[in-house]
Amino acid sequence: MTSNRRNDSSGETRWVNLGRACEILGVNESTVRRWADAGQVRCFRTPGGHRRFAEADLVALTEGGGTDGHELQTAAVRRIRRRLHSSRDGDSWYEDLQEDAREALRPLGRRLVELVEDYISTSRRPRRAEIEAEVDEIGQTYGDMLFERDTPLLQAVQGFTFFRRSLDDTAKQLAERNSLSVEEAGKAREVIAGLADRVLFGVIGAYDSTESSAGDHAQAGRSQAGR
Repeated sequence: MTSNRRNDSSGETRWVNLGRACEILGVNESTVRRWADAGQVRCFRTPGGHRRFAEADLVALTEGGGTDGHELQTAAVRRIRRRLHSSRDGDSWYEDLQEDAREALRPLGRRLVELVEDYISTSRRPRRAEIEAEVDEIGQTYGDMLFERDTPLLQAVQGFTFFRRSLDDTAKQLAERNSLSVEEAGKAREVIAGLADRVLFGVIGAYDSTESSAGDHAQAGRSQAGR
């Protein structure tokens, strides 16, 4: 890890705090700290002990630079971006989303890919339970955000299937590249399918609970008016 400031060839390096680094990368604080400690992102500490990160390095990662040991995350993000911007795979569900919805969902998508990768790499049951709980929360959050923006459930499910297909294709590609056995590749895809199902259940559950709540309120209003 770089402990002192230094200049880029194009000029003075711009340094940002941990919160801004998380916003740029779309990952949590522990992940940014881990990448910095491994020397994958330049940073230094202020006299008060706070980390500052090289913004150029962070931007490079979001543009496909990747980090060692995070092949699935990097490859999945690349694939999703490529498909969203290609005329062949550009689906109407994405084009119809409001820009603020796109911006709000991107960090959740990156975090979900990160959790899938962590889940595959760990065999500890307590850690897997933590990941499953966060995945459930992400699905609920997806559903709440899309419902609040009047996104039809069909459109929300179309977005989910697009994301799931991209993730599964990425896993198959990496299995071939890393020469995984049929059994290993099958287990990885099974893990991805299980976590993806949890997201889908969360999305649908968010729509069901919100619509049920709205229906209850409407019924209560009618009952009150009929008195």
